[in-house]
Amino acid sequence: MCIIFFKFDPRPVSKNAYRLILAANRDEVYSRPSKAADFWGTNSDILSGLDLEFGKEGGSWLGINKRGKLAAVTNYMEGRPNPDAQGRGFLVSNYLIDKDLDSYAYLKKVSAEGQLYNGFNIITAEFKAKQDIVCYYGNRGSPEPIRLNPGIYGLSNSLLDTPWKKLLKGKQHFTSVVNNQSLSSDGLVQELLGILNNEDLNSPDPLQEMQGDGFSKPMIQALSAVCVRSSHYGTRTNTIILIDAEDNVTFTERTMLDEDPTKWSVSSFQFKLQV
Repeated sequence: MCIIFFKFDPRPVSKNAYRLILAANRDEVYSRPSKAADFWGTNSDILSGLDLEFGKEGGSWLGINKRGKLAAVTNYMEGRPNPDAQGRGFLVSNYLIDKDLDSYAYLKKVSAEGQLYNGFNIITAEFKAKQDIVCYYGNRGSPEPIRLNPGIYGLSNSLLDTPWKKLLKGKQHFTSVVNNQSLSSDGLVQELLGILNNEDLNSPDPLQEMQGDGFSKPMIQALSAVCVRSSHYGTRTNTIILIDAEDNVTFTERTMLDEDPTKWSVSSFQFKLQV
């Protein structure tokens, strides 16, 4: 499970405004091995966290490269996933590596292979000198990917902007923060981290419960929060990505340490897109 809020504005009126503001949580089993966000080695232009789970090594949940490509994936809430399905994290990694397909063409290819995976949603984007494009595809929804219009969106573990209570509440808070023109970059990041770490339960939620057939009632309740907390599973990573009108990227990650929800590390990366 995960949640993503983002504002896409390809032509901000002010040079101090943002083409993209993205705030995301990665929810996962605390013990699943993974690598915190970093560039993929010497001279790499790809920045992301990486899955280290056996058989899924090298997949990611959210990443960006210096050429302006960004991708993020969330699982679709299903009670009985296929244990033999392909790893969804490779959908992100493969897009960031690919130098030929644009965001829409890549999702067209993915949609033709959607049956190989358990339920997922994927956002792919390109931030270029002449045009910014953000696309979406979910393999439990329409068979075709879509290009998104500028606006504010929320994505959790159903299709894009499905009105789960947690999504509506988080999106409302996100909208209020990103529309506050008085915030500095650091202030914006702190406000967004506050949204991502809201542990208030948004239950009962009949719409989420209906999709969560196969989950226990206590787990469904835990999953109703923007920031999920249970004994063994929950929000492990917060990520904020800002892209401004002059191609500057700020990538901030707050990640759990030692499988302990009271221990966290924060890292930040700044770079300029090579577009």
